[in-house]
Amino acid sequence: MKNNLFIAMWFTLVTTVMFGLIYPLGITGLAQVFFHDRANGQLIEKSGKLMGSRIIGQAFTGPGYFHSRPSSAGTGYDPTSSGGSYLGPTNKHLIERVNGDVKRLQEENSTAPIPVDLVTTSGSGLDPDISPAGAEFQIPRVAHSRGMKEEVVRALVERHRKGRDLGFLGEPRVNVLELNLDLDSLHTAR
Repeated sequence: MKNNLFIAMWFTLVTTVMFGLIYPLGITGLAQVFFHDRANGQLIEKSGKLMGSRIIGQAFTGPGYFHSRPSSAGTGYDPTSSGGSYLGPTNKHLIERVNGDVKRLQEENSTAPIPVDLVTTSGSGLDPDISPAGAEFQIPRVAHSRGMKEEVVRALVERHRKGRDLGFLGEPRVNVLELNLDLDSLHTAR
């Protein structure tokens, strides 16, 4: 009995050190060496100032900026509360929010159909991208607010458009933070 207890304790100690200490530190070290940018959250810095992350959405509310998808994570884009709203399609709060967003967007651009990603949240609530249609919809507002020609803003959107990964995975998208930072470097928002 004592022998079995000693073996069990020794095995617990060895596996805890191996899989709770050595393995995580080894994998973290390898990630830092080979994938430094990704291991640190794909942070974007400009002039030494942290602007955000390529992989976590953030709220842009000014008329001179492209707006992200709505977020249901906490009070909005809160990574500690990541997750969907879990509201069903007949939920009164969801219907009211979507109808309010549709009304606001129709006032912004009454001639174009509203892309679905501008009124629906992502599963995580932290989606950093919008669809190309969502970016196209916002071009008139952004161009007017900044006093720019729509063609210039459209070319900028096209430059930031990313296709499907490996040609067949995911959907085409536009990273909102990268687009807005590039927009700011070209023309400051009013």
